[in-house]
Amino acid sequence: MNSVKIVAEFWECVWKARNPAAIDDFVVDDFVITTGGVDVVSRAKFKEWAAGFMAKITDLQFEVIETFQNEDGSRVASRWRITGKNNGIVGTPADQQPISFTGNAIWAVREDGKLCHNWVERSAFELFQKLHKTG
Repeated sequence: MNSVKIVAEFWECVWKARNPAAIDDFVVDDFVITTGGVDVVSRAKFKEWAAGFMAKITDLQFEVIETFQNEDGSRVASRWRITGKNNGIVGTPADQQPISFTGNAIWAVREDGKLCHNWVERSAFELFQKLHKTG
């Protein structure tokens, strides 16, 4: 299974297109995203989370740095970068300052190609520090 292609299509259709509704095409009903140590459970809740996250970055641009998978395609790792303007990210005032941060995503992919779990880590602390100093 080419799980890298599945994740690449997810990045393209959801994050690059800034279209949380496209999540329906990629994830299972009981999807889980673990972010900041918190589980967001269900496809519907994930869509709400993604829309809320995207709203906090004006002119969001999503760049994939690299993506690769394990031998059987059940796990995919991806490094990425987001740029845009601060519209209240990480609890800061929406001052529209330029922002840039990186992250990693590990995906669990079912045999049918549906995404079932995503573990995400972002450079949020570093971003917060930068925004706090400039704000």
